[in-house]
Amino acid sequence: MNGRVVILLLALVLAGCATDVANRYYSDYHYPPRPVEEVAVLTNEPSRPYEVIADFQSRGDTAQTFRKKAALIGADAIIVTQLGGYYNSADQWAGHDSQSGTYSRIVGTAIKYKP
Repeated sequence: MNGRVVILLLALVLAGCATDVANRYYSDYHYPPRPVEEVAVLTNEPSRPYEVIADFQSRGDTAQTFRKKAALIGADAIIVTQLGGYYNSADQWAGHDSQSGTYSRIVGTAIKYKP
């Protein structure tokens, strides 16, 4: 019985350390990979028309990790959004957030520009 408890506790600890990752690919067409440096990293939606070819979300990844994933599937750009993070109740005005560099989840939308 004690052995089962130890195994259960070990499984819970390992599950808590795992990276939370979700990828969803939307395009039926498989674009050829492209060099990473050719994939733009955006923080806002572009004004050019585009199609979404994939969404990535994770805990513990970075914009550069998503840029590499987007390059592998032939995306022109990746729109990155950082969510969560630490909060300081004294920071109530935009532009005065002392915790703005922290986040707990990152989401990326890989896009292909329309001609």
